Amino acid sequence: MPRSTAAKSSFLLFFLFLTAGALLAQKKYAISESAMTFTSNAELELITAASKKVQGLIDPTNNQFAFYVDVKSFQGFNSVLQREHFNEKYMESEKYPRAKFSGKIIEPIDLSNDGSYDVRAKGELDIHGQKQTRIIKSKLTVKNGVVYIESHFFVPLDDHNISIPTIVSQKIATEIEVNLNATMLLQSL
Repeated sequence: MPRSTAAKSSFLLFFLFLTAGALLAQKKYAISESAMTFTSNAELELITAASKKVQGLIDPTNNQFAFYVDVKSFQGFNSVLQREHFNEKYMESEKYPRAKFSGKIIEPIDLSNDGSYDVRAKGELDIHGQKQTRIIKSKLTVKNGVVYIESHFFVPLDDHNISIPTIVSQKIATEIEVNLNATMLLQSL
């Protein structure tokens, strides 16, 4: 009988370790606040728009990430008509409602340790239905269990099959500047 009790205890301990590991693996950093801006700085016009509706997750066990923003959530522009053209003619928001970026942080980092980390995020940037493999530099700052992201990069319109009519080519840049700031909290998902 003692051998049976020992076997049961060993099995119970093994089961508890597996369960605890599974529960810990379910914790991911999720965006709680965000601000994404884009700027088109063309010869004849400066256009800026922003969204505070970026969503995203980072899995701290393997540094994989996934982010997206609803294209229609961008506000700003120089006029209501400009926003309509952005959604209807250029981004085709009904057909391609989200811009997405998913992949893995290249550098090994431990998000449980406070500090500032310059990282490269490698993944697929999917805009306007066109996927491009990109490496985007970002700064992650961890403070008291909160992750802050700062990222600045450029998106060439040609890479995502976004065409600009010749008549407005001096008013829309061929490369769009993007800035992202986000705050992420560890959550059980």
